[in-house]
Amino acid sequence: MSKATKRKHVTKEVLDDYVLPEDNQKIVKILGGKGNNLHEIETSEGEKYLVSMPTKFRKNVWIKRGDFVLIQPIEEGEKVKAEIVAILYAEQIKYIQSQGKWPKEFVPLASTEVCADISSDDNDSSSGSDDLFVNTNRPQCVYELTDSSENELSDSGTNKDDH
Repeated sequence: MSKATKRKHVTKEVLDDYVLPEDNQKIVKILGGKGNNLHEIETSEGEKYLVSMPTKFRKNVWIKRGDFVLIQPIEEGEKVKAEIVAILYAEQIKYIQSQGKWPKEFVPLASTEVCADISSDDNDSSSGSDDLFVNTNRPQCVYELTDSSENELSDSGTNKDDH
């Protein structure tokens, strides 16, 4: 199978499959990437540890802070305690919530993120503008000029005219 074909099938599987957690699987939140395909996660109980991304997802699917994933525990790990089974997107999260399998601790987080995604999708489609990628991993900085700095600039300009 070529790389392009594999990528197509893996992407389709991630986006189209609606999975429910089995007995030993958990839904967790990604806290951040630690490198070498390891990610720090937080469980619904508040535990934090590392999980690995399986080879089929590597360089095909990306996850970021705040995303939810389904993990399968592994016995042999001390630091790395689980492996990612599925990456959950808005539609899959809604499906799991409708089935009553979503952890109660993540309900406010997931529902606000899903609602924000839906409202932004509605606004984007009504405005007719192209969908632009917004990097949510970087903080948005807004710089404002205060009145005092504007006054200083105008005062210095006035002094030059008077001399």
